[in-house]
Amino acid sequence: MAENHITGSIPVELGNLTQLGRLNLSSNFLVGEIPEELGKLSLLEELILNGNQLSGAIPPEIGSLTEITRLDLSTNKLTKSIPATLGNLLKINYLNLSNNQFSQEIPPQLGKLSLLTDLDLSHNFLSGEIPSKICHLESLQDLNISHNNFSGFIPREFEKMNLLNIDISYNELQGPIPNSTAFRSATIEELQGNKDLCGDVRGLRPCGKHGLHKGWKIFLTVFFPLLGALVLSVVVICILFSSRRVKRDSRNQENAMQNEEFLWISAFKGKKMYEEIIAATKDFDASHLIGKGGHGSVYKAELSPGNIVAVKKIHSMYTGDIAHQKEFLNEIRALTEIKHRNIVKFFGFCVHSRHSFLVYEYLERGSLATILSNEAEAAVLDWSKRVNAIKGVAHALSYMHHDCFPPIVHRDISSKNVLLDEECEAHVSDFGTAKLLERDSSNWTQLAGTYGYIAPELAYTMKVTEKCDVYSFGVLALEVIQGKHPVDIVSTFSGSYADMNIELDDMLDPRLQFPSLELQNKLISIMDVAFLCLDVNPQSRPTMQIVSQLLSN
Repeated sequence: MAENHITGSIPVELGNLTQLGRLNLSSNFLVGEIPEELGKLSLLEELILNGNQLSGAIPPEIGSLTEITRLDLSTNKLTKSIPATLGNLLKINYLNLSNNQFSQEIPPQLGKLSLLTDLDLSHNFLSGEIPSKICHLESLQDLNISHNNFSGFIPREFEKMNLLNIDISYNELQGPIPNSTAFRSATIEELQGNKDLCGDVRGLRPCGKHGLHKGWKIFLTVFFPLLGALVLSVVVICILFSSRRVKRDSRNQENAMQNEEFLWISAFKGKKMYEEIIAATKDFDASHLIGKGGHGSVYKAELSPGNIVAVKKIHSMYTGDIAHQKEFLNEIRALTEIKHRNIVKFFGFCVHSRHSFLVYEYLERGSLATILSNEAEAAVLDWSKRVNAIKGVAHALSYMHHDCFPPIVHRDISSKNVLLDEECEAHVSDFGTAKLLERDSSNWTQLAGTYGYIAPELAYTMKVTEKCDVYSFGVLALEVIQGKHPVDIVSTFSGSYADMNIELDDMLDPRLQFPSLELQNKLISIMDVAFLCLDVNPQSRPTMQIVSQLLSN
């Protein structure tokens, strides 16, 4: 019964279904507590309740589900401690309790789950030290304990594990990083935001050595040569530091390492790299221009053979008023929060008295808008690639809305802001108008976006919600299928797809061959979802998490 609009609480009578093997109520609007009666389902192998608004504690009786292999309670409002009885789930291989409000320590009893391969406890209020018994999880491959309050040293026993991926970011951990495959291959994003880690990982100081932390070295050797004046550096850094405070449900705690979090994001190598970018673009000559938007112009820069980046030069110059750099700061702030395969990679930025610019990965095929407007390129973008591109945008928006804290609303989802790589994989770009939704704020703002994609409610209210992006996605999905902006359909849409009597033939881009039956079904499913996204009532639109899941089926 997943991905519906079910409200109310979970009926206790479900505990009478003693032959039930799988229960999936995810992505609904369920409230209240998880009934302890579910502990009677002795044959249950999967319990999936993620993406609701369930509250209270996990009933200890869940530990009686000894046949369970998959338990997902993520993205709810569950509180109190993780029950020790979960250590009785000896057959479990997937456990996800992320994005809740669990507190206290990890129960050491979880160390008994010898078949567990994936454990996600991220985005909670868990504290204390990481119990060494976690290292007894001999099958564990993926561990995410980021965005908690863990302190102390990382157990050396991690070196004996076969972990493939680990994320310990945004805790209060300190000391040496274990010498294991997972830690050696971890990115700086998966380690950042801790108290004082050290080890042989890029961005960390070597253990046992003194001197300037690498973050400060980057600051001294990179930013000072690039900043036009000390005053500018102070203003920009202070604005960024204050803007990156993340509010959590019951606390308002500044990260002690906020400075380093800001400093490491640049991949520049000081003044030399700045000069290379200026040289590669011939001081931003029009011959290197590949795109232009409301906030900046994008240039192609080949720094060395095969090493190509895209450089977005901000239109507004620094004039002493930081408001002139608002879009620039917005984009930096948003891009340092996110990491996703369908979001353009951000390499660094420069603030200079002459130029302010951001550096991204260069994506070969350019924007969807450019491709769809070109007969030859549109023909290359066949139905399978178009379906994949639509799914990619949906996954990116779901990540921004539901996996980032605070959530990030793009506010300008359109075909010109979706770029394709060589494999036609979609990447959302241009975060100049992005807004981070603060929970304790009204989130009112000035109108932003591209005409034809803006949600209708923004004509009479300036309140930004995730549903603004949902509407824009609906327009974009239909545009990719039609091969042009669906202006006629959007302008006449009354809120009911059934009333429109649109034939599939009338919706398809005539430049492509008629799709196979399998692709027809996929395109119809996308259209169904797209029209749900275009509902004039924002509350009736699905979330991007639900959209992403529907398109993945």
